[in-house]
Amino acid sequence: MSLKPKTVTPENARIRLENLCARSEHCEWELRDKLRRWNISPDDIEAILSGLLKLRFYDNRRFAAAYVRDKMRYNRWGRRKIVVGLMSKRIARDIIYDALSEIDDSEYRDGLISLMRAKAARIAEGNTYDGRTKLFRSVASRGFETSLITDIIRNERVWPEQLGHSDIY
Repeated sequence: MSLKPKTVTPENARIRLENLCARSEHCEWELRDKLRRWNISPDDIEAILSGLLKLRFYDNRRFAAAYVRDKMRYNRWGRRKIVVGLMSKRIARDIIYDALSEIDDSEYRDGLISLMRAKAARIAEGNTYDGRTKLFRSVASRGFETSLITDIIRNERVWPEQLGHSDIY
């Protein structure tokens, strides 16, 4: 017995996307991709997306702002990784840079210091060349700027042996 995929009607697709967008932010590219996977015709895709946009079920600017905020606070991503993530969602550059401009620099730096302290505590080599290299690579892979990482490694207390009990996190 072969399972035939259910066909989704344009009206059904619109309702499903309205429910999806009511629960969380989505960008146009994600919605367009879902519609294509549901085998909705190109004309119907444009009509559905136009209607959803008119009713403000989705907005790429709103999506980008939420994406930046969430990835920075909860996933502890740096600006570079956030930009790559938004570009993969086909968000326009001007929208990306507007969303990034909303990042509070002191919150960003404090978040990076907190992340570095947590990582440093798990590096067996400690505050040695090898340990600093591991720490640098670890946080650089999360998309933080190399100049900021270097500055913090040189000027902040991130290693357990440098921290007093009141400085931890």
